[in-house]
Amino acid sequence: MERMSTVEMQIAERSRRYPGEPLTNLHSFITVDFLESFLELNKQGASGVDGESWSTYNEQRRERISTLHASFKSGNYRAPEILRAYIPKGDGKQRPLGIPTVGDKVLQRAVTRY
Repeated sequence: MERMSTVEMQIAERSRRYPGEPLTNLHSFITVDFLESFLELNKQGASGVDGESWSTYNEQRRERISTLHASFKSGNYRAPEILRAYIPKGDGKQRPLGIPTVGDKVLQRAVTRY
């Protein structure tokens, strides 16, 4: 059985209490601890437009996550450009793929945990 944090339980309770209402403000629930979901990211994942890999981000993880959290909470965070890559398909066509930066992946992972 997977453990749920108090925050996750609060969100689940709100979802049950107001079933037709979308959860539009997860902003208040994102904490530095939730941004530690960085460790769950694919360590071999592709780098975004900034060229930064998981391992280079990890070298300054605490500072980077703290800065990311402060930027997000202040409302100053803007998702960086997405690196566009194309993957060949079996029929000879190509499928577009958007690759975010590591920092953006961290924030996306934290939000999707809810």
